[in-house]
Amino acid sequence: MNKIFIFFTVCLLLLGSAGADAQEKQSKEQPNFVFIAIDDLNDWLGYMGGHPQAMTPNIDALAQQGSAFTNAHSVSPGCSPSRNALLYGVEPFNSGLYPFYEHDIHKQLKEKYVSLPQFLKENGYNTFGAGKIHHGPEKGEVEWTDYLEVEKFAKTFAEGKGFHDNSKSSFRPVTNPFEQLPDYQVTSYGVDIVSKKHDKPFFAAIGIVKPHLPFDCPVQFYDALPDAIEAPAMLANDLDDIGPEGNSMRRVGDDNKFRKNKQWESVRRAYLSCISWVDHNVGRLMKAIAEGPNADNTVVVLWSDHGFHLGEKRTFRKFTLWEEASRVPFIIYDSRKANQAQQNVNQAVTLINVYRTLADYAGLQAPEYVDGFSLLPQLNDPEAPMAKPAISTWGRGNYSVRTKGWRLIRYFDGFIELYHNQQDPNEWHNVAGDPKYQSKKQELLALLPAHEAPIVEEYIADWSLYGADKARLKKSGKKDGNKKDKKKEKKKKNKNKQN
Repeated sequence: MNKIFIFFTVCLLLLGSAGADAQEKQSKEQPNFVFIAIDDLNDWLGYMGGHPQAMTPNIDALAQQGSAFTNAHSVSPGCSPSRNALLYGVEPFNSGLYPFYEHDIHKQLKEKYVSLPQFLKENGYNTFGAGKIHHGPEKGEVEWTDYLEVEKFAKTFAEGKGFHDNSKSSFRPVTNPFEQLPDYQVTSYGVDIVSKKHDKPFFAAIGIVKPHLPFDCPVQFYDALPDAIEAPAMLANDLDDIGPEGNSMRRVGDDNKFRKNKQWESVRRAYLSCISWVDHNVGRLMKAIAEGPNADNTVVVLWSDHGFHLGEKRTFRKFTLWEEASRVPFIIYDSRKANQAQQNVNQAVTLINVYRTLADYAGLQAPEYVDGFSLLPQLNDPEAPMAKPAISTWGRGNYSVRTKGWRLIRYFDGFIELYHNQQDPNEWHNVAGDPKYQSKKQELLALLPAHEAPIVEEYIADWSLYGADKARLKKSGKKDGNKKDKKKEKKKKNKNKQN
């Protein structure tokens, strides 16, 4: 009896040891991911050369240590379609998710797709989230092992600095302690995660909201900038060669207001100061990784959902298919290769490839429907050819294709813009009609999607409708149907409460 008991005890110990060894082996083979999602950050960074007065030493250092995709572009120049594409892994022209959607759309999307955090969680990762990852408060257990609830505080503004029109478009620095600001709390959560040992590989998604409006950050970063802020390069007749659809995407009212009130310099100062604040928090997180127990097995992926205009093309914000709204920071740093020389990838690429790249890193097979391709070949050899073109979308029928030296935009009404970015980096001269470039135009047109999914008509934010569906949906009123149903439901609930 004792021999039998001893035999089973030894077996159990061996099985337990084998299980622990297997778990430890898996943990070593599968890297941890630190996923830094930044909102509305354009190329105004030191390493990208977007603005000469940018103060971004920490992001620049990360670009030097890792592989910087210097010609990276958003899938779509708006938070909702961009993040939906990246996190669910589907191009807008395959999903039908062209515009912005109300947050309830995620209930529908989760029935059809497996998001990146859910995919990793289902395959053995602990998933931690904080800040803005999805466009909307998606914090459920299906995707997340844990999600930070940010503590909110009233803002206190520095007197006599910047300006504001209303609560949503403030360009003033704040005097709050760092700990009261959401991005600091979100980063502190990330610092805590990466500073601990974990029994499973982890995916830590840190969503930094600045430099999204309002442009308010600690006054120290505002004051650190030079007295005079340089304006981006602009051309007086830049808009003479664009069509009606491209022109309709511009935020003319903002530009006119800032010009009339001579506020553009204050706007740009506030934006640059918010970038410095972002950089400060990225630095805190990278320091914690380097000093923590996961320093030798962590992959950092830093990205922004789209770019941002600050007067170029006489517009403000994003929502265009030009370079300013398209180009984004995108860096991948693999700490396991920390002693190897890193090289920039200068080929054009979009963020649709993030899903398959992380799956490849983890040794996992991404769901079959996921678009894009793994970028591991380019990380090993920056000249390895890209499997698919870099396409951006803003409204069904409106597409941009970017290559190493060119951008072609084709709008749903057939109007075409062609820019030779190596010679014309500001995209001032549309050469689509120049006979010299007709073969290049046809070459790039052939790269645009041959098929496009019909737009998903539920939960649309109607202000974001562009392209082939805009007039039809506005005329039919379908875009309002869901809102009307919601109002009826709310009325019904209120009546039930009263009864």
